[in-house]
Amino acid sequence: MDRYSKISKKTKREIVLLKGFPCIWSKCTFCDYIDDNSKNELEMIDLNKSVLDNVTGEYGILEVINSGSCFELPKETLNYIKTIIIEKNIKHLFLESHWCYRNNVEKMRKFFKIPITFKIGVETFDDDFRNNFLNKNADFKTVENLKKYFDSPCIMVGILGQTKEMIDKDIDILINNFEHATINVYIPNTTNVKRDEDLVAWFLKKYAYLKDHSTIELLVNNTDFGVGD
Repeated sequence: MDRYSKISKKTKREIVLLKGFPCIWSKCTFCDYIDDNSKNELEMIDLNKSVLDNVTGEYGILEVINSGSCFELPKETLNYIKTIIIEKNIKHLFLESHWCYRNNVEKMRKFFKIPITFKIGVETFDDDFRNNFLNKNADFKTVENLKKYFDSPCIMVGILGQTKEMIDKDIDILINNFEHATINVYIPNTTNVKRDEDLVAWFLKKYAYLKDHSTIELLVNNTDFGVGD
């Protein structure tokens, strides 16, 4: 499992994949990422420290991810991230969170005391598909409601059951409403959610230009950031 990498395109930054406690929701139908969670706090703290010790600060920007939300990282790990920020002169932080923690986002911003781009896994802005099929439990009703808490949505494309119209609408929303967003092409995993190969081929052809778009990061494979396996 690769847990440290550097992202050298667009927003250049270092990225670390840490271990956290079990995801607060853990019921998304498409997700087996939560298998990286743990309940062994001491083990997590030691592992996370060893990963964070790779950070050099060369870009001044650090992204911290885990198989859930940043609020599920051990307190000692959060404190060590703060130490790294100071020691390595980090000026900007990327974190991620589930919608369930939306009322805690501002507390985390105050804790770290530097600008934070808060990511959220939206998967799609189609409310019915997001919540009734993907079981995301993210019940925001408008883009404005989402932006009240979060800065950078992550969507997923290529899931069997999605439509071209859904994807067109999602990408239009990303481009016209957010300064940063991520698009993940769905990769089959151990869940029962299937990939639509025809839809993926259509997307990669129609939206090939997004690879060079200034505000969109496109992940064709889920390890394109250099972490995970």
